Amino acid sequence: MKPFEIMKGVYWVGAIDHDVRNFHGYSYTVHHGTTYNAYLVVGKKVALVDAVYGPFAEEMFDRISRIVDLQKIDYMISNHTETDHSGAVPEVLKRVPNATLVCTARAIDALKKHYRDGWKIQTVKTGDEINLGGKTLRFYEAPMLHWPESMFTYYVEEQLLMPNDAFGQHYASEERYADEVDQYVLWKEAEKYYANILWPLSRQVQRKIEEVLELKLPIKIIAPSHGLIWRKDPLQIATRYLQWAKGERTTNKVVITWDTMWQSTTKLARAIAEGVKDEGLTPLLRLIPHSDRSDTMAELLEAKGILVGSSTLHNEILPTVAPILSDLEVLKPEGKKCAAFGSYGWSGGAVKKIQEAMERGKMQVIMEPFTVKWVPTKEELDKAYEWGREFAKKVK
Repeated sequence: MKPFEIMKGVYWVGAIDHDVRNFHGYSYTVHHGTTYNAYLVVGKKVALVDAVYGPFAEEMFDRISRIVDLQKIDYMISNHTETDHSGAVPEVLKRVPNATLVCTARAIDALKKHYRDGWKIQTVKTGDEINLGGKTLRFYEAPMLHWPESMFTYYVEEQLLMPNDAFGQHYASEERYADEVDQYVLWKEAEKYYANILWPLSRQVQRKIEEVLELKLPIKIIAPSHGLIWRKDPLQIATRYLQWAKGERTTNKVVITWDTMWQSTTKLARAIAEGVKDEGLTPLLRLIPHSDRSDTMAELLEAKGILVGSSTLHNEILPTVAPILSDLEVLKPEGKKCAAFGSYGWSGGAVKKIQEAMERGKMQVIMEPFTVKWVPTKEELDKAYEWGREFAKKVK
């Protein structure tokens, strides 16, 4: 378990988790695993920037010990208190009791509540610095990227930004740099990461990135706490975040996601998709029981809009549709164009519930819902096709 030298005196000492498949409970799937990145900065003094998830502590310690004696760690810097990054912090401070824990003032309560009190703590705010002897670490508060206590650590002399959860991806790889892996997979995982974690915080993301860009910080490398390190044109990921935050990056695609009881809603979805396609957009059809909800949210990030359908069961949506609506409400893809469709028997109700959820998610409902009773006739399928074309016209 060798460490990896990013630049002279700075080492990746994190952990690679090839086995994990669910994150944040079961709300987010990670098909390619993840990494828990920690960085050791060695000067006359030594700082460990972030730790790893608790079960991987020994792996991190093994890597550190190949560089320096653990007792030489002077600072344990916690950019973010979520347990996938702070889980090993108590063990670090247990083994190195003289080390100082460095964090924002807002982080103290979370660290004490998660673990314990009694540590030697130094709180920092934007602009504060620690000198390791020829190596300067400067701190920038980054509230809501993606927790209130989050901050960035910047190694001034080598222009290295360590922003914790910002700019990461869930991508387990033996390679350490973003330019060394499959670029399609890399960017798909970066999109999914933003969509499922940072999308509801887009306004804060935009403000913070614009603030950092206004500082004109020279940045040679961005080393996040999940996934690969950005060394070639590192600001490309910051630019992409800004585009996602502003809703400026879209492709000519429409997500169509639904579930059905006896295929009536499926027939509508297919007719609607034909209409979308014939208007020049690409329909992405996702039958909910056979689709991954966090993948669907990732696809929506750069899509022109989304159509959600459901049969009606007891005046409600089908239970399988509820998680997608919950995601739309929680992730708040503000301004994303949308509409609802579905079928029903003796009473309706599902499409109303879908539309209400979209509105709570601050989305832009641009069409009246399309519904049919029982099994759609040929005439009704023709109308569904035209409804799909009209939706595509409005989102183009």
